[in-house]
Amino acid sequence: MPSVSVCFSPILFPLFKNDDAVVVVVDVLRATSAIVTGFDHGVNVMVAVAGIEETLSYKDKGYLVAGERNGEMQEGFDFGNSPFSYKPEVVKGRNVAISTTNGTQAVVAAKDSHKLFIGAFLNISALCKRILNENRDVIVLCAGWKNKFNLEDTLFAGALAEKLAGNGYLLNCDSALAAIELWKNAKPDVNAFLATSSHRNRLKHLDLEADIKYCLTLDLCKSVPELEAGVLVWKD
Repeated sequence: MPSVSVCFSPILFPLFKNDDAVVVVVDVLRATSAIVTGFDHGVNVMVAVAGIEETLSYKDKGYLVAGERNGEMQEGFDFGNSPFSYKPEVVKGRNVAISTTNGTQAVVAAKDSHKLFIGAFLNISALCKRILNENRDVIVLCAGWKNKFNLEDTLFAGALAEKLAGNGYLLNCDSALAAIELWKNAKPDVNAFLATSSHRNRLKHLDLEADIKYCLTLDLCKSVPELEAGVLVWKD
């Protein structure tokens, strides 16, 4: 049977190298939640970019440019990292280049994986079904915060690992077991569980409580974006 592992930070990803595995990148607050929302609202393709200047260069190719650093939109970008920016009337049929503090860095780190999916609480059930169709080992790559552990991505990893374990996936990775235990403690009220977490409070200070609430909601979206030929697409 395939197994599920959890990598708590992009800097640790080389230790989990598995050329045949499916990698799920997650940055709950907010990059992967924004990406999933964008595809649900009609985005054509998205490019995850590491640097700000490279991202801005996509404007010359007709792309919308999105993202942030330290939670705040950068000069010259069309919008930041809020899922609420991805309104259908803005993004439907458009290509988007996105660069964020953590999430897009994780995508870039794992870009050579056998298959890479974008995960969020928003699409967790659809994602689980897509993974089960692959029948391969899974590595959940948490974007974290500047290569450090963070709580919200680990909770998502625990939630996904619990779902996969319920479908026969092996749990032979202690980080997956730890993530599941955290998730079990958090799931009665995830928002309350994260009340003192570092990134939740960074966003709270930026007046982004609505973003937080949205990003912690289960199964609002059906898209499961995947990386193909260097760009994120959704095959409905």
